Amino acid sequence: MADKIKKSEQAWRETLTDEQFHVCREKGTERAFSGAYWDTKTAGVYKCSACGEPLFSSQTKFDSGTGWPSFWKPMSPEAVETETDSSYGMTRTEVHCRRCGSHLGHVFPDGPQPTGMRYCINSLSLDLQADEAAEAGEK
Repeated sequence: MADKIKKSEQAWRETLTDEQFHVCREKGTERAFSGAYWDTKTAGVYKCSACGEPLFSSQTKFDSGTGWPSFWKPMSPEAVETETDSSYGMTRTEVHCRRCGSHLGHVFPDGPQPTGMRYCINSLSLDLQADEAAEAGEK
């Protein structure tokens, strides 16, 4: 994993779209079934849209029926960090990029085996780098 990135909020505003800034830096959430990747089947690596850190593999992506991209594990234990989120009158576990601290979404213990976890992630927090073979098949 690369070194942690520290930027001012103004620097983040200059590099992210308004929607990405809202989700990644202000812990916003995109509407269900509205993101670019909720139904994507393309093979590749999902990277942090803010810093480019590899976060999730398409091999661990599954259809959770929630309207957000869902994964049963991150690419490595070091890719993400979690913390308790007590907003909106409920307690959840927030997931953020370990490298830059961007909010990604939440993780729940109701996913498929082998982990039983569901990393429910905002598409705006992700940038899909498609495998070359997958890209060749789409042309």
